Amino acid sequence: MRYSKEHKQETHARIVKKASVRLRERGAHGIGVADLMKEAGLTHGGFYAHFDSREALVIEAFAYAMDRSTERWRKIAEETQPEKRLTTVVDSYLSPLHRDDPGHGCAVPALGAEIARESAKTRKAFAAKLEAMIDVMADQILDVPRKSARKQAVAALATMMGTLVLSRIAGNGEFSDEILATGREAVVGRAAAAKKAVAKTKAN
Repeated sequence: MRYSKEHKQETHARIVKKASVRLRERGAHGIGVADLMKEAGLTHGGFYAHFDSREALVIEAFAYAMDRSTERWRKIAEETQPEKRLTTVVDSYLSPLHRDDPGHGCAVPALGAEIARESAKTRKAFAAKLEAMIDVMADQILDVPRKSARKQAVAALATMMGTLVLSRIAGNGEFSDEILATGREAVVGRAAAAKKAVAKTKAN
């Protein structure tokens, strides 16, 4: 049976979406192609009608997951007053809800260590998405020069992602909650201090 182009595109998108969840839950090597295809309601043999290789699926699945994160941050920014955007993004990221649902969360804490061991092609694709995340984060850091905002965004993301990893290691009890709270305070406090320093420099 021949399927329409639209049907193939819908099927392709469904595979990528399913794979992005399972990869974040189980890791880049925690689930095989056969299992991914089965979850998408397809046979293993149909895989190569959609992807040239497992690496191609992994790259698309990672990209899909990271795009969802940046879109979520943009939506938060659109719905929040400018001066509260950074805090709101940080609070939503370093939350028990995000900690406890890696399959639908940020791909970097879930898969970053594994990506560092993947091929140059995979790392390059991942790095491009990471840079896009940094740019979106920098957009939420107001009243400082763009170069400074970007540096703060890099530091903020590194702190946020590291905090989330540690909180997941700690489980979901009081210790884990303490880690999340400390991470939130570190990011927001650093941003406030940097903003104050810029204002002081301008005043002088």
